[in-house]
Amino acid sequence: MLDLKNQTRQQEAMEAFFFGYQAFTAKADEMLERRGLSRVHQRIVFFIARYPALSVKELLELLGVSKQALNMPLRQLQEMHLVDSVASETDKRKRLLALTEEGLRFEQSLRREQVKLLQRAFSDAGAEAVAGWLAVNQALSGLN
Repeated sequence: MLDLKNQTRQQEAMEAFFFGYQAFTAKADEMLERRGLSRVHQRIVFFIARYPALSVKELLELLGVSKQALNMPLRQLQEMHLVDSVASETDKRKRLLALTEEGLRFEQSLRREQVKLLQRAFSDAGAEAVAGWLAVNQALSGLN
């Protein structure tokens, strides 16, 4: 167990986290920037791909943002023909989100780069370290 009472160890842990996240997002950030998009756009397309027929309300809950904060980036993705919004068959007031074919290809290209990086890191670290990494990240996110 890492001794986080030790300031040097605190800084090492946080530095590793910061630089790891920077490496994880670098290639995707470049790809997003070329389209005039940001990480919030990536999170939107990621969760729409992950949960097909996701409602706007469900997306708001997953992202933990307000409707105001989601409005502009979601509208941009729709205007770029990356995301479609359709009325639910069971409740016409409910809007369901789906990636277009282009949106699906875009999301897959972003994810592909990040998966390559994870595969290399996981291979280098080994199964036990990967299990620990997953446990730490799930604990941080409150998902376990």
